[in-house]
Amino acid sequence: MSSDIQTWYKQVPIFTRMWLTGTVGISLLARFGILPPQYLILQSVPLFQKLQLWRPMTAVFFYPLNPATGFHFMLNCFFLYNYSKQLETDHFKQKPGDYFYLLFFNWILCLLIGLLMDLPLLMDPMVLSVLYVWCKLNKDVIVNFWFGTRFKAMYLPWVLLGMNLILSSGSIFSIVGILVGHAYYFLKFIYPQELGGPSLLETPAIIKRYIPDVSGGVHGFGVPPVGQRVVNPQQQQQQQQQGGFGFRHQWGRGHVLGRD
Repeated sequence: MSSDIQTWYKQVPIFTRMWLTGTVGISLLARFGILPPQYLILQSVPLFQKLQLWRPMTAVFFYPLNPATGFHFMLNCFFLYNYSKQLETDHFKQKPGDYFYLLFFNWILCLLIGLLMDLPLLMDPMVLSVLYVWCKLNKDVIVNFWFGTRFKAMYLPWVLLGMNLILSSGSIFSIVGILVGHAYYFLKFIYPQELGGPSLLETPAIIKRYIPDVSGGVHGFGVPPVGQRVVNPQQQQQQQQQGGFGFRHQWGRGHVLGRD
């Protein structure tokens, strides 16, 4: 049993794993009284006047656990794991630095809005902002929801907003998450690609230096083209003697951009 959990845990992509681990770990430590909850929430006075600089980070990870909030916490952990993992392993598989920058950008926006609106917890808006980006990138994918309902992914954030309006008082967190997720999606994709504006969310070079793009893989970066396969010197000499240069009968097949 423990080996199965360990195997599963190691297969979770790195940033999703760190995020999920921090969320579960800090929330459980606070639940058992090891960490004081009042020092984990986002508050401007202790942050700026007492320089308690850990609060912006712990406010993302910490969620107060009790019998009334346990189900919502588990639901958030499921959304975090599922949609963050899919973004990290699918859309940002070759560019982990870009995914880190997505998380960083969304966190900064959640933090600024949280300070302006006096929101003590950032878990809900942060999770929903990532879920929103996934839903926009997969808007026509059919998702399954409660009671067998099925609809396009583009509607999922609004369904969750409506559910929070009905079942809890946390709808403001959902609204913030949707706004933050849309800000990233608009600046990263809509504005430069559809409206012809400059790219405002290019990943900084310092992030690319420490979290470089991944070469190879299914997208073919760093892999010799199909029509230019590498041959050893003996094969090349034989082909040259036959009047070729190692590329004969290789035309007519290629990769379609955007397809795995």
